[in-house]
Amino acid sequence: MRLHRFIGDFDLSQDNIEIKDAELINQVSRVLRLKANDQFILSDGNLNEAVAEISEVNKNTIIGKIISRNKNESEAKVRAYLYCAILKRENFELVAQKAVESGIFEIVPLITERTIKTGLNLERLRKIVREAAEQSGRGIVPKLHQAMDFKNVMEHASLNDINVLFDPDGKGFTGVAGAGKIGIFIGPEGGWSGDEIKFAKENNFQIASLGKLTLRAETAAIIASYISVN
Repeated sequence: MRLHRFIGDFDLSQDNIEIKDAELINQVSRVLRLKANDQFILSDGNLNEAVAEISEVNKNTIIGKIISRNKNESEAKVRAYLYCAILKRENFELVAQKAVESGIFEIVPLITERTIKTGLNLERLRKIVREAAEQSGRGIVPKLHQAMDFKNVMEHASLNDINVLFDPDGKGFTGVAGAGKIGIFIGPEGGWSGDEIKFAKENNFQIASLGKLTLRAETAAIIASYISVN
C-alpha cells in the first residue's frame, strides 16, 4: 500500500517523534483519518526520510516511532531552474504544480514586457509546491522565488551551465547533455518581445522551440520542465 508522505522540519535522528504542526495534524487526523498503528513517510526536505508508525493522535500532537530510515534517490541529476513569466493565477499554479512533479529544482516567476498579471499569492503557491513534492515522492521542496524582472534575472541565471529560452521561432530543442544546471525560460501568453530575444542572445542563451505546434504558455512550461530533467 502506498504511504502518505509529508515533508517538513522533522528530526529523524531519534527513534520516537512528536509532531505539533497544526496543519499536518489536521491533514493526518481529519482529512486522511489516519490513526494508531497506521504508517506514513516523513522527509526532512534534505533527502533524509523515514517510515513512521503512529502511536497516538490527539488534538495537538501526533506521537509516533521510526520504523526505518533511508535516503531519497528520486531527485534528478540535472538541476533545472524554471524561469516562467507570470500567467493568470490558475495557469501559473498549474505550472508550479506540474513542474515540481516533473523534477524542477527551483521556480522563478518572471515579469516580462508582455506580462499582464504581476501579482502572485506566494504563500498559496508555496503550499502547492510542497504538496506536489510530497505527492510525487520527492526528497526536497523546490524553492519558489520572489518575482524578478526578466532583464534583471541574469545574476541568478548566470550561475547555470546553460540557459534555454523557448520560442516558436527557435531551433528544435535537442536536449542539454552534460549540463549540471540548466535554466528554462518560458514567456507570457503574448510571447517574448524582440528586445527580450535579442537580450537573451546577447547573454548566450540558446533559443529553442518545442515543435511546430503553437503551445499555450503553461503547456510549454510543463513540457520543457519534464524533458529538461528526464
